[in-house]
Amino acid sequence: MRNPTMASIAVLAATGREISPLAASFPARPEPSPLPWDISTALLGSKRVIFAVTGVGIANAAAATAAVNHRYAPDLCIVTGCAGAYPGSELAIGDLALATTEVFADTGVAAPEGWRDLRSMGLPLQDRNGVVLYNDIPLCPRAAEMALCVARHTGVSLRRGVFLTVSTCSGTSCRGEELSARFGAICENMEGAAVALTAARFGVDCLEIRGISNHVEDRDISRWDISSAVAASSDFVERLLQEL
Repeated sequence: MRNPTMASIAVLAATGREISPLAASFPARPEPSPLPWDISTALLGSKRVIFAVTGVGIANAAAATAAVNHRYAPDLCIVTGCAGAYPGSELAIGDLALATTEVFADTGVAAPEGWRDLRSMGLPLQDRNGVVLYNDIPLCPRAAEMALCVARHTGVSLRRGVFLTVSTCSGTSCRGEELSARFGAICENMEGAAVALTAARFGVDCLEIRGISNHVEDRDISRWDISSAVAASSDFVERLLQEL
C-alpha cells in the first residue's frame, strides 16, 4: 500500500531485458507480492521506485498497470523499453524518443472505404467523470517538460512526438509509411497506450521514454540493436529519476 508521506514512481517495461539494467543500478530488491508479475522496489531519497515487468502486448500491459496502481498508488508511471522508428522520424538506432501522445493504432474497424478509428464508431475506450478517450491517449506534459529539461542539462538528444501502440508490429516499409502518415507518428511499440490509458483511469500521470532498437522497414532483425536501445533508455531514465 502507498505510504502517504513518501512519493512513489512506477517504472514499467514489457520485458526483463528492458528494465533489469535500470533496476540493478539503484539497486532494487524483489518485492514480496501476491501479484503475478516480477516487481522490485528501491528507495531513492524520499521516493520509492517500483519496477515492474508487464509482459508483452496490450493485455499484459493494461493488467500489470492496473495491478501496480491498485497496490502501490504511484504518483507517476514511466513506460520505458524499445521502439521501432518510422521513416521520416529522423531517429537513429540508439536514439531516445519521448511520447506526447500514445495512440491505439490498430483498434478500430477495417471498412470498405478504409480503416476507421473508435471515434467514427462512437465507441470510447474511456468515458468517465467527464474524460472521454478514443484512440489517442495524452501523456503528462509537465512530466515530459521535466524530461526535456534533464535532457538539455545532460546533453542528451530526446526526440518528442506521437507514439503508436500496435498489436501487430509493422514488418514492411509500406506499413510503416502508412501508419506514420496516418497518425503523424515517430515510432511504434506494443504496450505504451495501454499503460497510459490505465494510468488515466487511476488519475495518475504517465510519461513514456523509449530507445530506438530498429527502423520500421522490411523486417531484418540482423539490423536491430536492442542492447543499444536498452542502454540509452536505462541511462536516461536513471538520470531522470534522480532529478524528479
